[in-house]
Amino acid sequence: MNRIGTTRWDAVAASLIALAVRSAIAHGDVTPQVVDTHTLKQLDAEWLAVNPYSGDPEALRVGASGFNQNCARCHGLEAISGGIAPDLRRLDRDCLSLASEQKKQQCFEEIDDYFQTTVRHGRTQNGVYKMPPFEGVLTQEAVWAIKTYLESRRVSE
Repeated sequence: MNRIGTTRWDAVAASLIALAVRSAIAHGDVTPQVVDTHTLKQLDAEWLAVNPYSGDPEALRVGASGFNQNCARCHGLEAISGGIAPDLRRLDRDCLSLASEQKKQQCFEEIDDYFQTTVRHGRTQNGVYKMPPFEGVLTQEAVWAIKTYLESRRVSE
């Protein structure tokens, strides 16, 4: 190859490397972050199926921080998804349309159980993790605080 052809390919390769590095840096620290939950009522070791912090203002504050540290990079700032991962403001949207208060409450409880199971164990598709498991990183208190934050961001549309 002549010197001009080599230079062009070198420039293309350098540009691609620079783009990859810039993307990695822009993505931020992808290491799961521990959430400080010392201000919340501490829960037993056995995982609950229903959010014990629903409506708790302190859990909302802790959950907002926990979401920003661990979830926003995929699920979007303020839980508004940019398309990479599901928009968690709509997680329990189907429950809102139920006329029966009892059925609505059952639906919310099922979503709580689905949420904590998904956060703990992650989600895979065709053997590839689409969401990493957070068990052992996020405590039960942190998971439920994040769920409380998401409840505050709920939209019905």
